[in-house]
Order: sequence, then C-alpha cells, then structure tokens
Amino acid sequence: MENGFRHWTEELEKKPDFDRCLKRIYAWYNQEVIDRAPIRFSAHNAEYGGSVELPGYSWKNLKERWWHTDYQLELFEYKLAHSTFNAETFPVFWPNLGPEVFTAFYGVELEYKEVTAYSIPTIERWEQIDDIRIDFKNPYFLKLEEMTNEALKRCEGKYMVGYTDIHAGIDCAAAFRDPQQFCIDLILEPELAKKLVDISSRDFYAVYNHFDTILKAHNQLSVTWMGIPSFGKLHIPGCDFASMLSPEDFDTFVLPSLKKEVAGMTQNIFHVDGKGVARHLDKILALPEVNAIQWVQGMGHDTPIMQWVPLIRKVQAAGKSLVIDLQISELDSFMQAVRPEGILLCIDADPDTQMRIIKSVEKWK
Repeated sequence: MENGFRHWTEELEKKPDFDRCLKRIYAWYNQEVIDRAPIRFSAHNAEYGGSVELPGYSWKNLKERWWHTDYQLELFEYKLAHSTFNAETFPVFWPNLGPEVFTAFYGVELEYKEVTAYSIPTIERWEQIDDIRIDFKNPYFLKLEEMTNEALKRCEGKYMVGYTDIHAGIDCAAAFRDPQQFCIDLILEPELAKKLVDISSRDFYAVYNHFDTILKAHNQLSVTWMGIPSFGKLHIPGCDFASMLSPEDFDTFVLPSLKKEVAGMTQNIFHVDGKGVARHLDKILALPEVNAIQWVQGMGHDTPIMQWVPLIRKVQAAGKSLVIDLQISELDSFMQAVRPEGILLCIDADPDTQMRIIKSVEKWK
C-alpha cells in the first residue's frame, strides 16, 4: 500500500481488526479518509486517571512503585484484560519513569508524585554546564531498558511495546535550572541559556535510536504514550515551556533544536499544550516534517472545543492532521463544523457508547 503502510506480522488477541485500523491511521497521516475518521477511545492523559492497585505489593515511597518493573507490567496487563479496544484504540505498553526522564539521564534526580515526576534542578552555576554528559549506564536509563526488555518477553500476541516520553531541548534545559530561574536566564544570560539548550538537545537521537533499535529488532512498531503507531520512526515533539516565550525567543531558543529533532523522523505529531504554545503555531506548521498537531485545549474557559474551530481549520488548511479531544456532547456540533480529513478523535466513552459513536462518525462526510 502507498504512504508507508504494510501488513504487520503480529496478531493481537484483543485487536483482530488491527490492519484495518492502522490503514485508517496511515490515511490520517496524509489527511485522507478511507471509510471514516479514526477514533481513539481514550481521553488525553487517561492513562493517569483512575486508581487501580494490585494486591501483594507495598512501597516505602512512590519511586519504588514507579520503578517496580513486574508491578508496572502486571498492572498494565490487568488493565488490558479488563479493557476493550474498539476503533483505533491500540493496546500499548510504554515504559514510563516520568515526563522529565530525559533530564535524569544526565544525573538529575526525579521527585515522584502519584501520576507524574519532577526534576530536582542541579545546575546552580553556569560553569557546571561544561560537565554535563549523558550516561547510558545511568540507573534511569537502565531501568527503562529493563522495562522494555521485560515487556518484550511478555507481549507476544497481546500488546505492542513502545518507547518512553522524551523531552529534549528547552524543556530539558529548563528542568536543569528550574523553569522560573530559566526564564530569568533567557533575559540576563541569553548566550549561556542558548548553550544549555544546545547541550540539552545533542543526545536526543542517541537516546531515541537506542530504544528504537531494540524495539525494531523485536518487530515492534514505533509508538509511545499517544498510542498512534508507525512502521517508521514516530516522534511526539513538544515544547510546553514555549507558552512563556515571545515569538523572538521561540525563534532563538526553540526552532534550531526543534528542526534537528524532527528532521530524522518518518512522522512527527507536535504536542501543542494550550493557547500559550499555540501563539507559535504558524512556525510549527511551517516545518514540513511535522505531519500532525495534537491540540490540547486546556480546561475552564478554554473549553468547549467549538471555540477552537478556527484554529483547527487553520491546521487543516496548512496540510497537517490533528489529534482532537472531544466530549461526547460536542461530537455532533464538531462534525458539522469541521471536515473529517486529517482529524483523529479522542473520546472517553464506555464500550456500549463507543459503538454508537463509531456509527455516527461513519456518516461524517
């Protein structure tokens, strides 16, 4: 088939329609529709919602729970057994030690909370940046390897194994210094701040390709936390720190490393986290390597989705696809306002409701 799609030789017991669903994804990458727009029945950050604990485990602290490989796999497999995978919802285990784990590969420690983790800043003096070196024997790196390899031993016929969330560039630099301090750095020490961003970007491909090679050697597709697979190399770039940047600072501190980051990928789905990041949307859309935008509208006054229809149409007009989170109550109005080409819907719905939603989306023309 055109556009890079090919048959995956694995068969998943809970996803017998895998090939047909992945064809819809590949049509979506190219702003096309086969029979309907793809649907993922999972809301944004749904993997962090709901508390499920397995019996027989106890923890001295939260880090122990995050780092217990057997527990994390057993918890995932328990959820797998109690889940349905309708439409373009794929069973994926991706090793997760927190969104700032890339920074931890350089010796930064992470502080663990229930559903996320934060870097403990280590760069207090600028002369320290010359000593920043990645360590592939770092405990965080080795733990992700362990989780990946253990999942690969257990996954056959059941689920895909993906790679961890990777945030290089300015988000990593801000984690080294502390985001508030780094805002000051951009004003008072812009040359040193830029040097730290460059350092924080240089090992991205070494990390990405390391795990991609392991997964490809086991016939895995490229997939991570968003649950959208690719036969090539898929990446989800993002820059949450950009919500605090002027257009000029985005050009200086983000674009150079971002262009390098997306250049070697088959597909890039840019994570646009709210209207603060969206002020830089034109520059993101101008990158030919970016195939799609994940639009995260936010909460409160940033809902409902219909206020963002002009932004969504703008992305479509630029020839990019979108990942859009919707409430069930918004679906009909949204389908009336937006054309289906290049739209992947993420909707939180119970299995009975899911089938009704699929029927509705099939009529979306």
